[in-house]
Amino acid sequence: MNARVLYAGLLLAASTVGCVVYDVPPPGYTVAPATSFDRSWAAAVGALRDQGVTVTEENREAGVVRGRRGSINVVGNVRTQADGSVRVQFDTTGATATDPQLIDRVSQAYDRRMGR
Repeated sequence: MNARVLYAGLLLAASTVGCVVYDVPPPGYTVAPATSFDRSWAAAVGALRDQGVTVTEENREAGVVRGRRGSINVVGNVRTQADGSVRVQFDTTGATATDPQLIDRVSQAYDRRMGR
């Protein structure tokens, strides 16, 4: 009978050895957040919309978002650089004199969306 109890105890102990639950990833593993490009892209598109720019083109693969507000054209370029950082640039063309601060507001809206 002692052998049966010992065998059952060993079987029970052996069956729990492979069961591990981690609250956080173990060392060497990371949970990947949205990439910098994804986050920057979403913030750029959102910034245009925040400022009333009607988005007319979203070409994520090329990193270009285009839109228009009144007679002002707005272009956002999102580029991943060689060092892995992301560069975002906004440009306006057209009748920019009708709303000269539009580019600044778009840039500020982008910064807010990025948590800056």
